[in-house]
Amino acid sequence: MVRIRLRRTGLRNQPTYRIMVADKEAPRDGRFLEILGSYNPRTEPFTLEVDEGKVYEWLGKGAQPSESVAKLFKSVGLTDRYARFKAGEKLETLLEESRKAFADRKVDDRTRRY
Repeated sequence: MVRIRLRRTGLRNQPTYRIMVADKEAPRDGRFLEILGSYNPRTEPFTLEVDEGKVYEWLGKGAQPSESVAKLFKSVGLTDRYARFKAGEKLETLLEESRKAFADRKVDDRTRRY
């Protein structure tokens, strides 16, 4: 089974994550199939950069998001857009809506320490 999950990167006490597609049995920081984006929980609000076209492609192939990735996707509206994509809405309009939503989101570039 293929999962969409997080891979930890960054320094000690300064985590950042990559959103990647990997086999379910592969270790957390081990082999992966493709990198879909990145996630930084240390900015206010969190920073999420993801290639939604690739996410839709992998979800269409049967990849299952992990629990944490599913929460991230739901918080930025990606899950709702994917449901509309499956219902027949055009991919271009959904990707444009996604670009606007991410552009309107105000993120402070400064990161915070834990």
